[in-house]
Amino acid sequence: MIDIDNQTNYTPKIEFLTTVIDSLTNKDIELIITSNETIQQINLDHRGIDKATDVLSFPYEDMPMTPLGSIVISMDFVRSKADELGHSLDDEFSLLFIHGLLHLLGYDHECDNGEMRQKEEELINKFSLPKSLIVRTEG
Repeated sequence: MIDIDNQTNYTPKIEFLTTVIDSLTNKDIELIITSNETIQQINLDHRGIDKATDVLSFPYEDMPMTPLGSIVISMDFVRSKADELGHSLDDEFSLLFIHGLLHLLGYDHECDNGEMRQKEEELINKFSLPKSLIVRTEG
């Protein structure tokens, strides 16, 4: 299940996102869809970084019946990147959602040996999405 706090006018494809979640975990996810301004404040409050970003992930303590965690996505960033890269809002949103979900599952591209990149590529191929976030930032 996805618990959504949508602070924008974008309507995510819940059925698709649920399929992605179900392929990786049986835990619930909190999804917050917001603006650059709000994600910048969250980034400052929780990471000490005073700038907007595309996606943030906040894993919860692993206890029975608790959600896996929260994913926060900036819709401003989604629109900008989709325009820049020439793909749909849904595709860009899905890429960021997958990226955030993998972080909730313990993957970390900043310190792993390519495991997150490999899993992300596997998922984008499985769900027919465009070039992944990690791949496009590394190339």
